[in-house]
Amino acid sequence: MAATQSYNVITYGAKPDGRTNSAQAFISAWSQACESKEPATIHIPKGKYLLTKLVFRGPCKNNAIVFVIDGTLLAPSDYRIIANAEDWIELEHVSNVSVFGGILDANGSQLWSCKNSGKNCLSGATSLKFTNSNNILIKGLTSLNSQKIHIVIFECQNVKLQGLNISASGESPNTDGIHVQGSSGVTILNSTIGTGDDCVSVGPATSNLWVQNVVCGPGHGISIGSLGNDLQENGVQNVTITSCTLSGTANGVRIKTWGRRSNSFAGNILFQHILMNNVQNPIVIHQNYCPHHNCPNQDSGVKISNVTYQDIHGSSATKVAVKLDCSKSNPCNGIKLEGVNLTYKNKPVKASCINTGGTCL
Repeated sequence: MAATQSYNVITYGAKPDGRTNSAQAFISAWSQACESKEPATIHIPKGKYLLTKLVFRGPCKNNAIVFVIDGTLLAPSDYRIIANAEDWIELEHVSNVSVFGGILDANGSQLWSCKNSGKNCLSGATSLKFTNSNNILIKGLTSLNSQKIHIVIFECQNVKLQGLNISASGESPNTDGIHVQGSSGVTILNSTIGTGDDCVSVGPATSNLWVQNVVCGPGHGISIGSLGNDLQENGVQNVTITSCTLSGTANGVRIKTWGRRSNSFAGNILFQHILMNNVQNPIVIHQNYCPHHNCPNQDSGVKISNVTYQDIHGSSATKVAVKLDCSKSNPCNGIKLEGVNLTYKNKPVKASCINTGGTCL
Protein backbone atom coordinates (compact mmCIF):
# COMPACT_ATOMS: atom_id res chain seq x y z
CA MET A 1 0.00 0.00 0.00
CA ALA A 2 1.33 3.43 -0.94
CA ALA A 3 2.25 5.79 1.87
CA THR A 4 -0.05 8.78 2.38
CA GLN A 5 1.48 12.22 2.07
CA SER A 6 0.17 14.77 4.58
CA TYR A 7 -0.11 18.51 3.96
CA ASN A 8 -0.97 20.83 6.84
CA VAL A 9 -2.34 24.19 5.68
CA ILE A 10 -0.55 25.95 8.56
CA THR A 11 2.76 24.80 7.08
CA TYR A 12 1.84 26.77 3.97
CA GLY A 13 1.05 29.95 5.89
CA ALA A 14 -2.58 29.58 6.97
CA LYS A 15 -3.46 31.48 10.15
CA PRO A 16 -6.19 30.03 12.40
CA ASP A 17 -7.07 33.48 13.75
CA GLY A 18 -10.25 34.21 11.78
CA ARG A 19 -8.72 37.49 10.53
CA THR A 20 -5.92 36.66 8.10
CA ASN A 21 -6.88 35.60 4.59
CA SER A 22 -5.56 32.04 4.27
CA ALA A 23 -6.83 31.34 0.76
CA GLN A 24 -3.39 31.18 -0.84
CA ALA A 25 -2.10 28.78 1.82
CA PHE A 26 -5.02 26.43 1.12
CA ILE A 27 -4.36 26.57 -2.63
CA SER A 28 -0.66 25.88 -2.07
CA ALA A 29 -1.43 22.83 0.05
CA TRP A 30 -3.87 21.61 -2.61
CA SER A 31 -1.31 22.10 -5.38
CA GLN A 32 1.22 19.96 -3.55
CA ALA A 33 -1.33 17.27 -2.77
CA CYS A 34 -2.63 17.25 -6.34
CA GLU A 35 0.88 16.93 -7.76
CA SER A 36 1.78 14.07 -5.44
CA LYS A 37 1.74 10.62 -7.04
CA GLU A 38 0.90 9.15 -3.64
CA PRO A 39 -2.46 9.39 -1.83
CA ALA A 40 -2.61 12.69 0.04
CA THR A 41 -4.26 14.18 3.12
CA ILE A 42 -4.82 17.90 3.54
CA HIS A 43 -5.17 18.70 7.23
CA ILE A 44 -6.93 21.82 8.49
CA PRO A 45 -6.30 22.00 12.26
CA LYS A 46 -8.61 23.55 14.84
CA GLY A 47 -9.20 27.30 14.58
CA LYS A 48 -10.97 29.73 12.28
CA TYR A 49 -9.60 30.34 8.79
CA LEU A 50 -10.70 33.41 6.86
CA LEU A 51 -11.03 32.51 3.19
CA THR A 52 -11.90 34.41 0.05
CA LYS A 53 -12.89 32.49 -3.09
CA LEU A 54 -11.16 29.12 -3.48
CA VAL A 55 -10.96 26.90 -6.56
CA PHE A 56 -9.32 23.48 -6.20
CA ARG A 57 -8.68 22.27 -9.74
CA GLY A 58 -7.90 18.80 -11.04
CA PRO A 59 -7.25 16.39 -12.47
CA CYS A 60 -4.58 15.28 -10.02
CA LYS A 61 -1.73 12.80 -10.31
CA ASN A 62 -2.95 10.49 -7.52
CA ASN A 63 -6.17 8.60 -6.96
CA ALA A 64 -7.06 9.76 -3.44
CA ILE A 65 -7.07 13.15 -1.70
CA VAL A 66 -8.65 13.50 1.74
CA PHE A 67 -9.53 16.78 3.45
CA VAL A 68 -9.55 16.38 7.23
CA ILE A 69 -11.15 19.55 8.56
CA ASP A 70 -10.95 20.10 12.32
CA GLY A 71 -11.50 23.84 12.08
CA THR A 72 -13.97 26.39 10.73
CA LEU A 73 -13.68 27.91 7.26
CA LEU A 74 -14.99 31.45 7.48
CA ALA A 75 -16.13 33.74 4.67
CA PRO A 76 -15.42 37.48 4.95
CA SER A 77 -17.90 39.44 7.09
CA ASP A 78 -18.33 41.85 4.15
CA TYR A 79 -20.56 39.69 1.95
CA ARG A 80 -19.63 41.66 -1.18
CA ILE A 81 -16.14 40.17 -1.25
CA ILE A 82 -17.41 36.75 -2.39
CA ALA A 83 -20.97 37.59 -3.49
CA ASN A 84 -19.87 38.37 -7.05
CA ALA A 85 -18.29 34.93 -7.30
CA GLU A 86 -20.70 32.20 -8.28
CA ASP A 87 -19.13 29.92 -5.66
CA TRP A 88 -17.13 30.43 -2.50
CA ILE A 89 -15.35 27.05 -2.49
CA GLU A 90 -15.28 24.99 -5.69
CA LEU A 91 -13.66 21.70 -6.65
CA GLU A 92 -13.64 20.96 -10.36
CA HIS A 93 -12.43 18.02 -12.45
CA VAL A 94 -11.38 16.02 -9.39
CA SER A 95 -11.75 12.31 -8.66
CA ASN A 96 -11.63 10.28 -5.47
CA VAL A 97 -11.77 13.26 -3.13
CA SER A 98 -13.13 12.92 0.42
CA VAL A 99 -14.06 15.66 2.87
CA PHE A 100 -14.33 14.74 6.55
CA GLY A 101 -15.72 17.03 9.23
CA GLY A 102 -15.35 20.75 9.49
CA ILE A 103 -17.58 23.80 9.52
CA LEU A 104 -18.22 26.19 6.64
CA ASP A 105 -19.62 29.54 7.78
CA ALA A 106 -20.44 31.78 4.83
CA ASN A 107 -21.62 34.77 6.90
CA GLY A 108 -24.64 35.24 4.64
CA SER A 109 -26.97 37.20 6.93
CA GLN A 110 -26.10 40.65 5.56
CA LEU A 111 -26.93 39.56 2.02
CA TRP A 112 -30.20 37.97 3.18
CA SER A 113 -31.16 41.28 4.79
CA CYS A 114 -30.39 43.13 1.58
CA LYS A 115 -32.53 40.74 -0.48
CA ASN A 116 -35.40 40.75 2.00
CA SER A 117 -35.47 44.57 1.98
CA GLY A 118 -36.33 44.55 -1.73
CA LYS A 119 -33.12 46.31 -2.76
CA ASN A 120 -31.11 45.44 -5.85
CA CYS A 121 -28.56 43.06 -4.33
CA LEU A 122 -25.75 40.83 -5.50
CA SER A 123 -26.78 37.26 -6.24
CA GLY A 124 -24.47 35.69 -3.70
CA ALA A 125 -22.17 32.67 -3.73
CA THR A 126 -22.84 28.98 -3.26
CA SER A 127 -20.78 27.79 -0.29
CA LEU A 128 -19.43 24.51 -1.72
CA LYS A 129 -19.65 23.22 -5.29
CA PHE A 130 -18.32 20.10 -6.96
CA THR A 131 -18.23 20.30 -10.77
CA ASN A 132 -17.37 17.60 -13.32
CA SER A 133 -16.06 15.32 -10.59
CA ASN A 134 -16.28 11.61 -9.77
CA ASN A 135 -16.19 9.39 -6.70
CA ILE A 136 -16.69 12.06 -4.05
CA LEU A 137 -17.42 11.59 -0.34
CA ILE A 138 -18.56 14.40 1.98
CA LYS A 139 -19.05 13.19 5.54
CA GLY A 140 -19.76 14.98 8.81
CA LEU A 141 -19.59 18.48 7.33
CA THR A 142 -21.52 21.41 8.80
CA SER A 143 -22.53 24.26 6.48
CA LEU A 144 -23.88 27.44 8.05
CA ASN A 145 -25.35 30.69 6.75
CA SER A 146 -24.72 30.26 3.06
CA GLN A 147 -25.25 33.34 0.92
CA LYS A 148 -27.10 31.23 -1.61
CA ILE A 149 -27.19 27.43 -2.02
CA HIS A 150 -25.13 25.56 0.57
CA ILE A 151 -23.87 22.60 -1.49
CA VAL A 152 -24.13 22.03 -5.26
CA ILE A 153 -23.32 18.76 -7.02
CA PHE A 154 -23.10 19.61 -10.74
CA GLU A 155 -22.25 17.21 -13.54
CA CYS A 156 -20.74 14.64 -11.19
CA GLN A 157 -20.81 10.85 -10.92
CA ASN A 158 -20.90 8.73 -7.76
CA VAL A 159 -21.18 11.21 -4.92
CA LYS A 160 -22.05 10.34 -1.32
CA LEU A 161 -23.08 12.98 1.22
CA GLN A 162 -23.49 11.60 4.72
CA GLY A 163 -24.08 12.99 8.19
CA LEU A 164 -24.32 16.61 7.12
CA ASN A 165 -25.71 19.47 9.19
CA ILE A 166 -26.91 22.37 7.04
CA SER A 167 -28.43 25.43 8.65
CA ALA A 168 -29.61 28.93 7.73
CA SER A 169 -32.47 31.12 8.85
CA GLY A 170 -35.93 30.14 7.64
CA GLU A 171 -36.13 33.71 6.29
CA SER A 172 -32.94 33.43 4.23
CA PRO A 173 -33.75 33.54 0.48
CA ASN A 174 -32.42 30.97 -2.00
CA THR A 175 -30.39 29.05 0.58
CA ASP A 176 -31.19 25.52 -0.63
CA GLY A 177 -29.44 22.84 1.39
CA ILE A 178 -28.21 20.46 -1.33
CA HIS A 179 -28.83 20.97 -5.05
CA VAL A 180 -28.09 18.11 -7.45
CA GLN A 181 -28.04 18.70 -11.21
CA GLY A 182 -26.64 16.96 -14.25
CA SER A 183 -25.39 14.16 -12.03
CA SER A 184 -25.80 10.41 -11.61
CA GLY A 185 -25.31 8.10 -8.67
CA VAL A 186 -25.69 10.68 -5.88
CA THR A 187 -26.61 9.46 -2.38
CA ILE A 188 -27.66 11.73 0.50
CA LEU A 189 -27.88 10.03 3.92
CA ASN A 190 -28.52 10.78 7.58
CA SER A 191 -28.50 14.57 7.38
CA THR A 192 -30.26 17.48 9.06
CA ILE A 193 -31.17 20.43 6.84
CA GLY A 194 -32.98 23.63 7.79
CA THR A 195 -32.85 26.65 5.47
CA GLY A 196 -34.95 29.32 3.77
CA ASP A 197 -35.47 27.29 0.60
CA ASP A 198 -35.54 23.62 -0.46
CA CYS A 199 -33.76 21.19 1.84
CA VAL A 200 -32.90 19.10 -1.22
CA SER A 201 -33.53 20.29 -4.78
CA VAL A 202 -33.09 18.23 -7.93
CA GLY A 203 -32.32 19.90 -11.24
CA PRO A 204 -32.39 18.68 -14.84
CA ALA A 205 -30.33 15.76 -16.15
CA THR A 206 -30.21 13.95 -12.81
CA SER A 207 -30.56 10.19 -12.49
CA ASN A 208 -30.11 7.47 -9.90
CA LEU A 209 -30.51 9.72 -6.88
CA TRP A 210 -31.09 8.22 -3.42
CA VAL A 211 -32.09 10.40 -0.44
CA GLN A 212 -32.58 8.65 2.92
CA ASN A 213 -33.08 9.70 6.52
CA VAL A 214 -33.04 13.44 5.97
CA VAL A 215 -34.62 15.67 8.61
CA CYS A 216 -35.92 18.79 6.85
CA GLY A 217 -37.18 22.05 8.32
CA PRO A 218 -37.49 24.95 8.23
CA GLY A 219 -37.54 25.34 4.48
CA HIS A 220 -39.54 24.62 1.35
CA GLY A 221 -39.34 20.83 1.51
CA ILE A 222 -37.78 18.36 -0.92
CA SER A 223 -38.26 19.37 -4.55
CA ILE A 224 -37.70 17.94 -7.98
CA GLY A 225 -37.43 20.96 -10.23
CA SER A 226 -37.98 23.43 -11.48
CA LEU A 227 -37.85 21.45 -14.72
CA GLY A 228 -38.63 22.61 -18.23
CA ASN A 229 -37.03 26.04 -18.13
CA ASP A 230 -35.40 25.23 -21.46
CA LEU A 231 -37.05 23.88 -24.59
CA GLN A 232 -34.35 21.24 -24.97
CA GLU A 233 -33.60 19.79 -21.54
CA ASN A 234 -32.65 16.41 -20.16
CA GLY A 235 -35.01 15.15 -17.49
CA VAL A 236 -34.91 13.49 -14.08
CA GLN A 237 -35.29 9.75 -13.57
CA ASN A 238 -34.79 6.99 -11.03
CA VAL A 239 -35.12 9.01 -7.82
CA THR A 240 -35.89 7.57 -4.38
CA ILE A 241 -36.71 9.77 -1.38
CA THR A 242 -37.18 7.52 1.65
CA SER A 243 -37.45 7.61 5.46
CA CYS A 244 -37.39 11.39 5.74
CA THR A 245 -39.04 13.74 8.25
CA LEU A 246 -40.32 17.19 7.29
CA SER A 247 -41.42 19.67 9.97
CA GLY A 248 -43.10 23.03 9.46
CA THR A 249 -42.02 23.32 5.83
CA ALA A 250 -43.80 25.29 3.09
CA ASN A 251 -44.08 22.10 1.03
CA GLY A 252 -43.50 18.43 1.61
CA VAL A 253 -42.41 16.44 -1.44
CA ARG A 254 -42.85 18.43 -4.63
CA ILE A 255 -42.37 18.14 -8.39
CA LYS A 256 -42.32 21.55 -10.05
CA THR A 257 -42.18 22.38 -13.77
CA TRP A 258 -42.38 25.52 -15.82
CA GLY A 259 -45.67 26.22 -17.57
CA ARG A 260 -44.19 26.30 -21.06
CA ARG A 261 -42.93 24.11 -23.88
CA SER A 262 -40.09 21.72 -23.14
CA ASN A 263 -39.05 18.15 -23.93
CA SER A 264 -37.95 17.53 -20.35
CA PHE A 265 -39.41 14.78 -18.16
CA ALA A 266 -39.59 13.32 -14.66
CA GLY A 267 -40.08 9.58 -14.31
CA ASN A 268 -39.59 6.58 -12.05
CA ILE A 269 -39.77 8.54 -8.81
CA LEU A 270 -40.53 7.03 -5.40
CA PHE A 271 -41.43 8.99 -2.28
CA GLN A 272 -41.79 6.54 0.60
CA HIS A 273 -41.90 6.40 4.42
CA ILE A 274 -42.17 10.16 4.81
CA LEU A 275 -43.32 11.74 8.09
CA MET A 276 -44.96 15.18 7.79
CA ASN A 277 -45.20 17.37 10.90
CA ASN A 278 -47.52 20.35 10.31
CA VAL A 279 -46.36 20.69 6.70
CA GLN A 280 -48.11 22.96 4.24
CA ASN A 281 -48.86 21.20 0.94
CA PRO A 282 -47.40 17.79 1.87
CA ILE A 283 -47.73 16.29 -1.65
CA VAL A 284 -47.46 18.61 -4.65
CA ILE A 285 -47.13 18.36 -8.40
CA HIS A 286 -47.10 21.89 -9.81
CA GLN A 287 -46.84 22.10 -13.60
CA ASN A 288 -47.78 25.75 -14.00
CA TYR A 289 -44.74 27.39 -12.42
CA CYS A 290 -44.21 30.80 -13.98
CA PRO A 291 -42.95 33.34 -11.42
CA HIS A 292 -42.21 36.08 -13.97
CA HIS A 293 -45.50 35.65 -15.86
CA ASN A 294 -43.67 35.16 -19.16
CA CYS A 295 -45.46 31.97 -20.19
CA PRO A 296 -49.11 32.96 -20.71
CA ASN A 297 -51.52 30.44 -22.19
CA GLN A 298 -48.85 27.74 -22.32
CA ASP A 299 -48.95 24.26 -20.89
CA SER A 300 -45.92 22.53 -19.47
CA GLY A 301 -44.26 20.19 -21.93
CA VAL A 302 -42.57 18.26 -19.12
CA LYS A 303 -43.82 14.68 -19.04
CA ILE A 304 -44.32 13.31 -15.52
CA SER A 305 -44.79 9.56 -15.24
CA ASN A 306 -44.49 6.66 -12.82
CA VAL A 307 -44.45 8.58 -9.56
CA THR A 308 -45.32 6.64 -6.39
CA TYR A 309 -46.19 8.11 -2.99
CA GLN A 310 -46.00 5.29 -0.45
CA ASP A 311 -46.56 5.53 3.32
CA ILE A 312 -46.76 9.31 3.54
CA HIS A 313 -48.12 10.03 7.02
CA GLY A 314 -48.47 12.73 9.66
CA SER A 315 -50.09 16.15 9.82
CA SER A 316 -50.83 18.77 7.19
CA ALA A 317 -51.06 22.51 7.86
CA THR A 318 -53.48 22.81 4.94
CA LYS A 319 -56.83 21.12 4.43
CA VAL A 320 -56.01 20.18 0.83
CA ALA A 321 -52.87 18.15 1.49
CA VAL A 322 -52.53 16.52 -1.93
CA LYS A 323 -52.34 18.93 -4.86
CA LEU A 324 -51.62 17.32 -8.20
CA ASP A 325 -51.86 19.97 -10.90
CA CYS A 326 -50.55 18.38 -14.09
CA SER A 327 -50.22 19.74 -17.62
CA LYS A 328 -53.44 19.95 -19.63
CA SER A 329 -51.73 19.08 -22.90
CA ASN A 330 -49.34 16.58 -21.37
CA PRO A 331 -51.12 14.90 -18.43
CA CYS A 332 -49.29 12.94 -15.77
CA ASN A 333 -49.58 9.17 -15.89
CA GLY A 334 -48.73 6.33 -13.57
CA ILE A 335 -49.31 8.38 -10.41
CA LYS A 336 -49.84 6.08 -7.41
CA LEU A 337 -50.76 6.95 -3.84
CA GLU A 338 -50.37 3.98 -1.52
CA GLY A 339 -50.85 4.26 2.23
CA VAL A 340 -51.15 8.04 2.32
CA ASN A 341 -52.43 8.84 5.81
CA LEU A 342 -52.43 12.57 6.52
CA THR A 343 -54.61 14.61 8.85
CA TYR A 344 -55.53 18.28 9.12
CA LYS A 345 -56.54 19.33 12.64
CA ASN A 346 -57.00 15.63 13.44
CA LYS A 347 -59.41 15.17 10.55
CA PRO A 348 -58.93 13.56 7.13
CA VAL A 349 -57.42 15.79 4.45
CA LYS A 350 -58.71 16.54 0.98
CA ALA A 351 -57.04 16.05 -2.38
CA SER A 352 -57.11 18.02 -5.61
CA CYS A 353 -56.10 16.16 -8.76
CA ILE A 354 -56.08 17.84 -12.18
CA ASN A 355 -54.98 16.10 -15.39
CA THR A 356 -53.62 13.09 -13.54
CA GLY A 357 -53.59 9.50 -14.60
CA GLY A 358 -53.52 6.89 -11.86
CA THR A 359 -54.98 6.99 -8.40
CA CYS A 360 -55.88 9.88 -6.13
CA LEU A 361 -57.25 10.09 -2.60
